[in-house]
Amino acid sequence: MDSAAAGRLAILAGGGTLPLELAEAVRQGGRETAIIAIRGFADRPTRAAASAIIDIVDVKGLLDALDRLQCTAVVLAGTVSRPSGTVALGVFAALRNRAELAVVLKPLLEQGDDGLLRGVTAYLEGKGYAVLGSAELAPQLCATPGRIGAVEIGRDAADAIETGRRTLAALSPFDVGQAVVVRGRRVIAVEGPEGTDRMLKRVRSIGRRSLFRQPERGGVLVKMPKIGQDLRLDLPAIGPRTVAMAASAGLSGIAVAAGQTLVLDRRATITAADKAGIFLVGVAPWTVTPP
Repeated sequence: MDSAAAGRLAILAGGGTLPLELAEAVRQGGRETAIIAIRGFADRPTRAAASAIIDIVDVKGLLDALDRLQCTAVVLAGTVSRPSGTVALGVFAALRNRAELAVVLKPLLEQGDDGLLRGVTAYLEGKGYAVLGSAELAPQLCATPGRIGAVEIGRDAADAIETGRRTLAALSPFDVGQAVVVRGRRVIAVEGPEGTDRMLKRVRSIGRRSLFRQPERGGVLVKMPKIGQDLRLDLPAIGPRTVAMAASAGLSGIAVAAGQTLVLDRRATITAADKAGIFLVGVAPWTVTPP
């Protein structure tokens, strides 16, 4: 077993429950972990469990923490918003390693999300740290194939799911998003930089009753990684909030890539879906090619 596989794992933690769920799953597997929380993004329980807390652009602080905690590998877990160039440059002036930050981070901030994450990964690997993925470390946190929960998949769902899959396949080269909402074979919304929750708010507003038409109901949220995406980075995730937002938008189901989408707080997510009458299904990873 190599040192990266056997040594202490650093969980670079953003927002949400994933960092703590991942830490628990990895520890149950017998591996030591250390949480490095990102200030301003990591939730309070994550910060309380952290061995170090750093600013999002504090490269030196991260490297010092990894060295002090004797970590050999890193996993990125949780939600983090991209800092604007103005914010990042403002922080640069307050940090000791301004020259390295300017060289390393400024070009990355000018790229898309995938390019930014790949750049961060390459930088950490260049410093000698293995960068691992949540799915490989704790596959039990990912969606399983087939129905998840008690609600049966509707008869019309197959067309919607396949339309969603093909739409995401076509959009993959453009680094747009990981989710769409489809009714029948009609794409209602595409996820952009705002994220899944805000996309679902748009869907809810689209479906509201107007003076001349009844509110639209039904539809499926389809969420999966982009074709060619590095599965160590920015893995799609759903949780109880996703279910609540989908229910508020009037959707009938959620389809995700089995083995490639995290189901956070699984028990609460399934309970919420069952109560709302929303089906959850894990579908096979990509079998279609972009048009």
